Amino acid sequence: MTVSARKLGNRIASARRDAGLTQQECAARSGLHRSALAKIETGARRVEAMELARLADVLEMRIEWLFDDAPHAVVSRRSAAAPGEPSPQIDRMTERVARETMFLQSIDTGFDLPATPELHVPDTSEEAEEAAKQARTLLGYEGSEPALRLTERAADIGLLVFSLELGEHGADGATVLLDSGGVAVVNGSRALGRRRLTLAHELGHYVFADEYATDWNVADFDATRNESLIDRFARALLLPAAALQSCWRRDEPVRTKAVLTASHFRVDMSTLAQRLTDLGLMSSAEANEVRVTRTRRADIVEHALVVPTDLVPPELPNRYIKAVLAAYTGEEITAARALDLLLGTWSEDDLPELPTLPIEAAWSFVL
Repeated sequence: MTVSARKLGNRIASARRDAGLTQQECAARSGLHRSALAKIETGARRVEAMELARLADVLEMRIEWLFDDAPHAVVSRRSAAAPGEPSPQIDRMTERVARETMFLQSIDTGFDLPATPELHVPDTSEEAEEAAKQARTLLGYEGSEPALRLTERAADIGLLVFSLELGEHGADGATVLLDSGGVAVVNGSRALGRRRLTLAHELGHYVFADEYATDWNVADFDATRNESLIDRFARALLLPAAALQSCWRRDEPVRTKAVLTASHFRVDMSTLAQRLTDLGLMSSAEANEVRVTRTRRADIVEHALVVPTDLVPPELPNRYIKAVLAAYTGEEITAARALDLLLGTWSEDDLPELPTLPIEAAWSFVL
């Protein structure tokens, strides 16, 4: 794709600001003088091929991304952000997996994602509860069944979920819609229960067709009204009311019930405590007892609890991995490009062997 020097310069400048780099920092890392980079960004000077390659490397972008537009939702979010505000790491990673997913959709590998369900956006807690029931049905969960293998079920309705290490100070998750389907990034640096709650929350953004949402802290109960209702949706998705009420009627100590219930539904104690409060099964003061409960190794042994491994980073969706491998074995992409698409989670030895061409096929390469 051909773009003018000015437009290319603008995109380099935008990518630099999103990376949180000053002109001086970016120029130093790419082997340029600051004045040269300033001229490139304004279009007063054309960027040479090797300079562009170094800039793309510094900005952690593929060169072609500087020549084509980001997904519309990403552009919309950027235009709404404060001028000059650096894009958080999770936004950059979400843009990357969105672009890579769109690339795989653009080549003939049969990689199709279902359209977004677009459920009614809830205005009340009751509507959030009803939406969670609808979402559970869409995901194939029956009755009081715990929401296990949630990443696979999410992919079945078009949402590809990536769990990646983004640090304890990074946002919990982000979701972006594509022309068909969507992608979500979950901060794998969080504890298991927090990762599961984040995924349920991102599913909320997806089924309600939010164009682009970044959630810094899904456990923040002082969130805006819209976020609070999606929080309610997420808790109801993971902890269906009837099932939780049944668990909580058992004649057992509160701590035992909390440990067994949290393990069964794979939620953290904070989420369980808030859900019990949502349903009026205990007061806020009583919920504090649940909130401070910790599952010990002795509990795991005594109650034969399963230690889950949900969303352990780095985790890429199987449907996405299969699309990459199909593109590689179909010789649509090179091994290096396949490894890039797999975000460095595979080595070349992990890739399948390509079929050997018959001898007569060699003549097709001869002019």
